[in-house]
Amino acid sequence: MFGSVNKRIHETLAERKKRRARLVTKDGRCNIEYGNIKYSEHFAFLADFWTTFVEIRWRFVLFFFIASFTLSWFIFGLLWYWICRSNGDLTWQSPPLGHTPCVENVEGLTTAFLYSLETQTTIGYGGRALTPLCPGAVALLIIQSLLGAIINCFMCGVILSKISSPKKRAKTISFSEMAVISPKNGSLCLSIRVANLRKTLMIGSQLYGKLLRTTNTPDGETIIMDQMNIDFTVDAGKDNLFFVCPLTLYHIIDKSSPFFEMAVDTLHKQEFELVVFLDGTAESTSSSCQVRTSFIPSEIMWGYNFLPIISRSKEGKYRVDFSNFSKVVHVATAHCAYCFHNIKGHHHHSREGHDNPGFEVININDPPNVTKL
Repeated sequence: MFGSVNKRIHETLAERKKRRARLVTKDGRCNIEYGNIKYSEHFAFLADFWTTFVEIRWRFVLFFFIASFTLSWFIFGLLWYWICRSNGDLTWQSPPLGHTPCVENVEGLTTAFLYSLETQTTIGYGGRALTPLCPGAVALLIIQSLLGAIINCFMCGVILSKISSPKKRAKTISFSEMAVISPKNGSLCLSIRVANLRKTLMIGSQLYGKLLRTTNTPDGETIIMDQMNIDFTVDAGKDNLFFVCPLTLYHIIDKSSPFFEMAVDTLHKQEFELVVFLDGTAESTSSSCQVRTSFIPSEIMWGYNFLPIISRSKEGKYRVDFSNFSKVVHVATAHCAYCFHNIKGHHHHSREGHDNPGFEVININDPPNVTKL
């Protein structure tokens, strides 16, 4: 019992260490901290207050929403109370018979607060009403009405912007948990799967990657988080993707690829992070969004290939089986890119591969050597 508990604790700590070690999390968030920022630079966030309000968490948005309205009602309630007190309208001031108040039925702080709320929200129950006796009260009524409209517009705009944020559309774009390296069309390729969970398309989708690692220059300079471009393509090409069904991205491992010097026994000993980007425009909202994910060496499987997930039903409809989205099967693969390109036989595909020619009807059954991620 204690052994299993210790094992779970070690696995949890290892997972947390892995999350801290990567720059981009699996869901696309950047794991980076900023320190030693000049105090004056913090005012830049206030100058760009709209972006600041849109990007803060929902709990703070709801807090500012409630606080802005409640505080404005209370402040204007105090002003209404002051005007009524100056005119001698309050109950404790014992106004004489025939006295005309600035605001009818405002006799204390509570009724002044209620009148402020009714004015700013344009409720107008009719129990409390402004009289034309006090010009200052008329001016205050105009100011509160204008300020209330500004607060309404601003807070509604912030909430609408957060709800319609392109980041929410990115939640429906899913990448495979693991990347695989296997032969593909006579080349050794690193493959990643991506799927659009909505039926609406992503227009003008572009796919690319960045390899992040620490390098040393000939001058002895150490560059942390050095970036190298990684080109990805699909069977239909690189640009103008028809993203209606899950796609498999391929990076050809040739002599120009940073993976060329790696092998099956040295891959997991490397220190790098492969960040994959998908840029596109949502068809329904015309808003641009970017989806990101990353892969570290332990999340790249050498000698495996993804199972097919697209089939065609007897009624002629295409079907995507997402239960196999992240499942892989072992295939015969050279243990290094150099062997694949220079030793005969290593470029041949395994006979254990699963093909789906012509999108025919298939029944996908997990063979014994299928690995589920």
